[in-house]
Amino acid sequence: MTPGRVDLPVVRPSIALALGGGGARGLAHILMLEAFEELGLRPKIIAGSSIGAVFGAAYASGISAKMVRAHTEEALSQRLDMARQLFAARSEPVQKFLNFIPIRSALFNPLSALELLLPSEVARDFAGLKIPLRVVATDFYAQEQVVFAAGDLRKAVAASMALPALFTPIAIGGRLLMDGGLVNPLPFDVVSGEADITVAIDVSGASTGPGKRLHPSALASLLSSSQIMQRSIVREKLKAHRPDIYIDVEVDAFYVLDFHRCREILAAAQTAKAQLRRQLTRILHSAPAEALPAVADEPPRPVRRHRLARLKALTGKRRG
Repeated sequence: MTPGRVDLPVVRPSIALALGGGGARGLAHILMLEAFEELGLRPKIIAGSSIGAVFGAAYASGISAKMVRAHTEEALSQRLDMARQLFAARSEPVQKFLNFIPIRSALFNPLSALELLLPSEVARDFAGLKIPLRVVATDFYAQEQVVFAAGDLRKAVAASMALPALFTPIAIGGRLLMDGGLVNPLPFDVVSGEADITVAIDVSGASTGPGKRLHPSALASLLSSSQIMQRSIVREKLKAHRPDIYIDVEVDAFYVLDFHRCREILAAAQTAKAQLRRQLTRILHSAPAEALPAVADEPPRPVRRHRLARLKALTGKRRG
């Protein structure tokens, strides 16, 4: 047996994976993807909001979690150069505004940020993905959720991560779009019914104390307000319906823009990664299903189609 691998049933339930929004806290998604790979698992479909859409797009493009981690750590380690490039790529209206008002703008082009953050191998269009992906964004004027499953992938992901006050909105198909976390910060409902098991990774963070600074800056207040709203949305969604596996990653000590603390965030997420591995292993061992072969090059074995009665009983007990 390969070190770190767990022997799982040859026939397994299919899995839908939802990756939530949370700014820099979403760097923890990389470890969750590592957990899937270490168990030899591959999601049937992925849904992502904000930073979840970023890493969802990379993984759905066929890039391994190991490569995503290496690229992210390298890109964020060059943060000073990245900051210069982001300032140089600010939107034209902001540049004109700054010619008259002597303040630093917080508005950047999300497409430029995405090009710096994503590996070049990430697909340009949804049609080029190895795993189906659903990207959630917010229609600013209609004040509703928009889910992308086809078309320009980079533009859809840029819209999903366009956090107000930090990034300019993205126009697609006559809609002005921004951060998907404003309407659906943990989009497990978007892939509900698409697979036997739904796994949701929540990186929105819980409440924390004031720390060293009692009064936050204006920008910190604005961004934190968005996170408070997103956390509230997730809590209400979970009251109505819970995914089969829900992982609440403990990244509360980090702020939305703490990308420079990448290694610390990854270290903090190790506990959640271990929890995800345990829950996946337990459910997959206890629930035979109409599913996918464990390894792609193994010949498929005939199985009878039947419902996941044991899975539902297991998850029902866990929720109680």
